[in-house]
Amino acid sequence: MHGRKGRILENFEEVLTQYEPMISAALRQLNIYRDHDSFRQAGRVALWQAWTRYEEGRGHFAPFASISIRGAMLDIIKREVRFEENVMQTEEKYLNDVESPATIQWSDRLSQAFKILNDAEREFIHWYFVEGLSQAECAEKAGVSVAGIKKRRHRMFVKLKGALQDNTTKEILSV
Repeated sequence: MHGRKGRILENFEEVLTQYEPMISAALRQLNIYRDHDSFRQAGRVALWQAWTRYEEGRGHFAPFASISIRGAMLDIIKREVRFEENVMQTEEKYLNDVESPATIQWSDRLSQAFKILNDAEREFIHWYFVEGLSQAECAEKAGVSVAGIKKRRHRMFVKLKGALQDNTTKEILSV
């Protein structure tokens, strides 16, 4: 590479080689046991950003890099937690609706809605809600990733919601 940018990139490659163990240490310290590649990449990006923002004379680079790497990984964890909280609130809302003994009519509507689900989706419902398995355990049983099981769950809830709304609309129109 030529010019200043080439030297910067070459220098960063040296920095990355030197600080790669710091990224691994951050993974261990935060007890990250999944998606290592994603977290490792976030650590590398954070190292790059720290390296480009670092100003000589304002302290040592190593602690600055460590804080940046750890912060980037914590940001990912926080985003995942927020997503999970939103999904769990939605699931609890659906479960409360399902478990409430409103009327037999509601039970019939739910039975009709469940008919649109395929066998894998019904199996997931049994594992998750009846057996109380975690998403990771359901994913393992289904032979897919946790992200895959989350997508299935989301699609299933969308299908059920649509079916329940269709049934409600039909009932209103028939009155």
